[in-house]
Amino acid sequence: MKKQKGNSKKNSVRSTKGLKKTASARKGKSSQKSGTNLKTAGTNPDRVRAILQKLDEAYPDVTCALVHANPFQLLISTILSAQCTDETVNRVTKTLFVKYRTPKDFAYANPAELERDIRPTGFFRNKTKSIMGAGKKIAEEFGGEVPRTMDELLTLPGVARKTANVVLGTAFGMAVGVVVDTHVTRLSNRLDLTRNTDPKKIEQDLMQEIPRDKWILFSHQLIWHGRRICVARKPRCAECNLETLCYSNDKTV
Repeated sequence: MKKQKGNSKKNSVRSTKGLKKTASARKGKSSQKSGTNLKTAGTNPDRVRAILQKLDEAYPDVTCALVHANPFQLLISTILSAQCTDETVNRVTKTLFVKYRTPKDFAYANPAELERDIRPTGFFRNKTKSIMGAGKKIAEEFGGEVPRTMDELLTLPGVARKTANVVLGTAFGMAVGVVVDTHVTRLSNRLDLTRNTDPKKIEQDLMQEIPRDKWILFSHQLIWHGRRICVARKPRCAECNLETLCYSNDKTV
């Protein structure tokens, strides 16, 4: 009888271990399925290639809509473009860049006067601080030249990854990352290329899915498409050459 009890205990232990292994296996499978669900169906390489081809057909040569004559002007325009349309920025900078020509001009400007000059772009007080700070740092620490690395650009007041990517890509032709603005955020989600809402995470997703030699053009194409066709309030799906590749819930066709 003692031996039977011993065997019974062993069997019980084995059974418990078996249940734990089964539960663990199920949990593993569940996690795998969950991970699969987090990766969007829209990132299939063939589908991504088709999207890029359609964008190339519609917008083969688009570039940044901000009017500028040099990297510093592009930097200032991009800072001004936060929560503001490019059209408004271009109207403001048409006279702004005549009045202020160099980083030093902005660095040592009269703050109240500069605020009035850029007021139509909104958030003019914060933008004035950023522009003057960026101008001063460029003038005093970078020899009057806009830096050409992401790390250095991010040390400038008012500059985050979006602005840095605009300058590096458009002014210097350097594909360091993908510009993620409101249009890129919205369209990337609509096209199921990402399910993130944080710009940094969206950029990481797009950098994995889009070939590096397309990073600069791709963001410009999405921005133009978001302004002309896939508008936020009522997307013009009937006019969209991506319509057959898009399965967004709020399509208008």
